[in-house]
Amino acid sequence: MPPSVEDRLQDILGAITEIEDLLRGKTFDQFAADRRIRLLAERLLEIVCEASRRLPETIKLDAPDINWQGMINFGNILRHAYHETDVNMVWNIIHNHLPPLKSFVERRMGTAGG
Repeated sequence: MPPSVEDRLQDILGAITEIEDLLRGKTFDQFAADRRIRLLAERLLEIVCEASRRLPETIKLDAPDINWQGMINFGNILRHAYHETDVNMVWNIIHNHLPPLKSFVERRMGTAGG
């Protein structure tokens, strides 16, 4: 049986939470200098992108401020053009695009604030 919408939402939330834990207290320079941390963060972002891609359009319509197509495009870069991945872009996505996605997922799951 394929993952349900709730499974996909949980995958997104879990991956974002792991990224937050991984980078807690890290500066950009520390992130840029640590290949293992970058690779782990990129893998977790792949999960976020893939799970987001598989959400029904009706759910995505509830969050028009989230760049769903941009997530699909970034996931494709991570999977197929990994050699073009830019550390600045990854850092920007983590710090500027994941927080609103996390808030949306928490609201959808009824777990906001907890």
